Amino acid sequence: MRLPIPPPGHFRKERNSIKQFSHPSAGLLEEIEGTVLGHRDGHGFVRRDDGAADIFLAPNEMRAVLHLDRVKVRVLRLDRKGRPEGRVVEIIERPPQPIIGRLLQEGGIWLVAPEDKRYGQDVLIPKTATGQAKVGQVVVVELTELPSLYGQPVGRIKEVLGELDDPGMEIEIAVRKYGVPHEFSPPCLDLTRSLPDKVRPQDKKDRVDLTDVPLVTIDGEDARDFDDAVYCEPSRVGRGKGWRLLVAIADVSHYVESGGVIDVDAYERATSVYFPRRVIPMLPEKLSNGLCSLNPEVERLCMVCDMLVNAAGEVHAYQFYPAVMRSHARMTYTEVAAILSNARGPEAARHPQRISDLEHLHDVYRALLQARHVRGAVDFETTETQIVCDDSGRIEKIVPRVRTDAHRLIEEAMLAANVCSADFILQSKHPALFRVHEGPTPEKRETLANYLKALGLGLSITDNPSPAQYQAIAEATKERPDAQQIHSMLLRSMQQAIYTPTNSGHFGLAFEAYTHFTSPIRRYPDLLVHRVIKAILAKKTYKLPVRPPEPAGRMKLARKPAPGAVAKVVKPVAAGPDASGWEAAGLHCSAFERRADEASRDVEAWLKCKFMREHLGEEYGGVVTAVTGFGLFVTLDNLYVEGLVHITELGGDFFRLDEVRQELRGERTGIRFSIGTRVRIQVSRVDLDGRKIDFRLVTEGTPLTSKGVGVSGLSVPPPSRGKRSGKGLGKASDPQRAAKSPIQALKAAVKKAVAKGKGRKKR
Repeated sequence: MRLPIPPPGHFRKERNSIKQFSHPSAGLLEEIEGTVLGHRDGHGFVRRDDGAADIFLAPNEMRAVLHLDRVKVRVLRLDRKGRPEGRVVEIIERPPQPIIGRLLQEGGIWLVAPEDKRYGQDVLIPKTATGQAKVGQVVVVELTELPSLYGQPVGRIKEVLGELDDPGMEIEIAVRKYGVPHEFSPPCLDLTRSLPDKVRPQDKKDRVDLTDVPLVTIDGEDARDFDDAVYCEPSRVGRGKGWRLLVAIADVSHYVESGGVIDVDAYERATSVYFPRRVIPMLPEKLSNGLCSLNPEVERLCMVCDMLVNAAGEVHAYQFYPAVMRSHARMTYTEVAAILSNARGPEAARHPQRISDLEHLHDVYRALLQARHVRGAVDFETTETQIVCDDSGRIEKIVPRVRTDAHRLIEEAMLAANVCSADFILQSKHPALFRVHEGPTPEKRETLANYLKALGLGLSITDNPSPAQYQAIAEATKERPDAQQIHSMLLRSMQQAIYTPTNSGHFGLAFEAYTHFTSPIRRYPDLLVHRVIKAILAKKTYKLPVRPPEPAGRMKLARKPAPGAVAKVVKPVAAGPDASGWEAAGLHCSAFERRADEASRDVEAWLKCKFMREHLGEEYGGVVTAVTGFGLFVTLDNLYVEGLVHITELGGDFFRLDEVRQELRGERTGIRFSIGTRVRIQVSRVDLDGRKIDFRLVTEGTPLTSKGVGVSGLSVPPPSRGKRSGKGLGKASDPQRAAKSPIQALKAAVKKAVAKGKGRKKR
């Protein structure tokens, strides 16, 4: 649909603008389609569909468009660095996504201030369109009049969410802000209610009976849906010793018909979305927590990957088949870890019949881990955190997730099953979705190589790097004090994994082919893989149901591997007649996976900001986790909360970003801040709307001043910073405050001594 141009005369004729080019180029007059990305400072960018550099939109250009509008732009000029600036010539599509914000009344005028500051303009609300909403409440607005060059958007209140401090409000905002479907359609719910409550005799037809095999589920304490169960026993593999490893996965495809109403809702969601204290499931609860969940001591339908693993950790043979099983125990990672470390402890006493099975699982895990090392898979030990909330939804504490052998043995078993499913599909030449993780792009590879060279490690990567090279660098540097900085740079050089029908291998895991098979309750690609495997077993071809066409901007959102990316390329699966359908499904699932991640991060950031508002003015130790041209990002010890120390807070020196070494360096003093540098900070400001926390550097033991915290304990805004992005050059605005750091105190003393020396010479 082509929308009418909002403001008359706003999209001016371009003949007047062409004169602004000092060096006209044919490419500058090209009309380019893309998606508008607003910025809280009023300007914006157009993310091009072709993946080229974003186009800058000045604040006056943003007056007539909204964040996420699909537009056609024309490049007007290039700045000194060659970055394009454009003008909107047409609005192609305006997404129906509503605007969420707080209802305010100013001077008798009702308006809604968008919660997402990328929308840049308040929405005017006629008095007759406020409904039952009260001042200060969070509401959902539907636009009735579009914005224009000389007029604000006008809307009506569609839904009242409640007060800003209501428990769970951050989740209600996030699901609407990111367009996460949170209500199943009536037809979907009706069909779900008609499904049986347990496995029926007719459901067991043509299935292997594994009810006597002691399969168990191993998950976290707070897990509610169990989609995988495992069992292992010693076995002869070839002429040597080995194990028989069974990975049983819930057979969701038996109940979710391809193209049916439940399938339509599941495809639209593409993945379950996990928030603290709440999950937005991909499937209705009767399926996700009931009929498909491998709950203990009840019969459940499953798809099994039955593997023979040799002593070297290699899968010698495998087979897939549908089965019916009964979980013999619902175990937690904590219980399994305790049993593996002490077979005579209290946890082992509660599960005496499972001890030998768990020990066999541990044995096969060690073999699979050995194969992982030989393969050269990248394995960074990172700290994952868990937010623990109280009954009102506020953060009680943030704790690190401790990874034990129990976590790792389940992970290795799932990896083995996923690799077998990819190999099975490749052997059959059937189209499917692979999980592809390509190597670093040439640009990222060069950045990493320069960084390693600058450190003088004697280690680097080749023009065609392998995962083993990455892992060798990680192993060689893990005991260094700057190991965190080095590992962070290794991670940043990699691309994001995506779903695609073209297999190019998985760089990080060092697999020639990889797919997702083990979580069909919460991931739609896994459900597709199950359907493909079933079709292959039945000697048929699985046909994708007809879907609505994907938006043109979905390809960029899905972050396809960049051209020129380096990876070991495996011969792609032959493209069938429905190749475009598989491509669209991959883009859809990749994009909505990103959407789920962004929504989860947004909620976590909100909760952390609310948590830190209660700690304004307090001091903490922390470590620098990122360095930019506009300052340092510091993660606090024990709290695991990240905030910004702006460049203006670093002292009375000019600091410039060294992109090669990833550090900020003072031009006069030579003071350096890099990833891994330990600092002590004071919490100075919390911006809940922007999801940002500001710190300032302090000296341990130095009395606090009113610079960061006012008399009433409320936040006092720091000096004006302008944009959070800059040229990597900044100067502190308050030398007295800067002198509070130990290095700055030393610098001040040196300056004072030099000044005294000069005074003596004059006398």
